[in-house]
This record gives sequence, structure tokens and C-alpha cells, in this order.
Amino acid sequence: MLRIADTRTGRFVEIPSGHRHLLRICVHLSASDAGVGTVHLRAPLVGDVLARAAELHGLESLTVLTTPDLPHEQAQALDRAMSALGIHPPATVGVHHLTETFCAAADVHLLAHGAAAQDAVGGAWIDVGQVRPAPPDGGAPGRGHRLTSGLLDEFAPEGADPLAVRMLLLGHCYRTPVTVSSAALAEARRTLRYWRQQVADWAQEPSRPIPADVLRQAHAALADDLGVPAVLDLLVSVARRADVPAGAKFETFAFLDRVLGLDLAREVGHQHPATP
Repeated sequence: MLRIADTRTGRFVEIPSGHRHLLRICVHLSASDAGVGTVHLRAPLVGDVLARAAELHGLESLTVLTTPDLPHEQAQALDRAMSALGIHPPATVGVHHLTETFCAAADVHLLAHGAAAQDAVGGAWIDVGQVRPAPPDGGAPGRGHRLTSGLLDEFAPEGADPLAVRMLLLGHCYRTPVTVSSAALAEARRTLRYWRQQVADWAQEPSRPIPADVLRQAHAALADDLGVPAVLDLLVSVARRADVPAGAKFETFAFLDRVLGLDLAREVGHQHPATP
């Protein structure tokens, strides 16, 4: 069973409630005069990871995304940006009222920075921390470009891997505000490249089962308030362990990537032979 801390009460709640096997998630984007910007991508990302974690625990999930009344161009840009970050498409996207069935009955409401909770609606409410680019000149952090100017351009310019943005955000507790600096993004890109090459190398060795202690720690971390940063730390530890065979490392990374969504097996089968 998954446990998550309700922002309104400060208490942990089990989700889904009762003995159901369907986790209902409602992601709320905030409205502003500037439209929707990069700050709003984190809430759908957390919803995606929560749905993936639920599925890893044997639960089905249904995600609904509620948005401001966006112009068509902005709605399309939001779709493209979510796809670039590996976010599975929500079952429903649009302007919804909290009293409508699929939102009123949600087990979890994820609120983007600036979105307001409503006490009359049940389910656990989770405030997702703000994300913003680091100021280039040491001034105040930016508010994020509008969707019409390219939602990921400031974080993942053309030719850069947008999943590095996903990895960087997953490295922080979902409640913690994150300032995305160029140095942090560069480090995320390096780690992704290294892990993908490692996974490709391990894939050439005989498969071995995931160590029981690793599997237990991973499940416990995800079940306890969606502890994805602890899962990333666990992968760092597994990669370094001499007592874990290469085939077991491959299975571990491939299994946990079902939640992380970092495409860690991208390089499998694409290794280049060493030059004599």
C-alpha cells in the first residue's frame, strides 16, 4: 500500500483508500495572466511518477489533468512538453470543475505551484514545489517562459535530452522548490549518459535476479511518500556494488525505470565495438 502526506492535515494517508485497486489522480494547474509556463510541468510529472509507482505495486491508475481555459496553441505546447518529459498522457485533459465526478472522487489531488486547494473536496491534497530557472545574471529567478515561446526551451534547448530535466526534478522531494541551474542540468545529462551506457554493457551479461534487499528498499521508498530521490540513491549504490552481478544490475535498473521513466535502456544493442 502507498502512503502519502496530505498537505492540508500533515498526516499520512493510505492510497487508494479501502480495498480498491484503482488509484484516481487529479492534477490541477493554476491559472495566471501569463498563461501556463514551465512551473506547471512538475505537477503532471509527479502525477506520472505516482501512477507508475502505483502500477509497480499492482494497482491500476487513472489520471485527470485540469487546466485553465488555454488557447489551442498553448494546449498543444503543453501536450508536446509533457510528452518530451516522458509523462504518460492523462485520461482526460481540460477545464474541469472539482465537483465533477472524476475530480470529486479522486484519491489524490496534485496542485501545481499557485493552485488553490478546496476543503470541500475529499482525497489527499499535495502541494507540488515550485520549479524555476536559475537567473543568468544573479538577479531574481525567472518565472518561466510562456508555453507559446517553447515550454522546455530554457531547460532543454534544441539537441539536449529533455529527460535530463525529468531526472533533475526527480532528484528532489516533490514538495521542495527547485531552481534549475545549468550546472545541475549538465550533471543530470552526464549521469543519464553514464547510466545508459552502463545498462547497455550490463545487458550483454547473463540475466540475474534483482537482489532481495534492493527490491525491498525500492518498494519501501516508493510506498513512503513517493521517495523517488531515495530510489535514485539506491541505483547509485547498486551500480557501485561489487557483490551484485552485472545481469542483476541490468534487471534492477530496467525494473525501477518503470517508475523513473528515464529511458535507461536506450543504448542497449547500440554499443560500438572498441577500436583495436
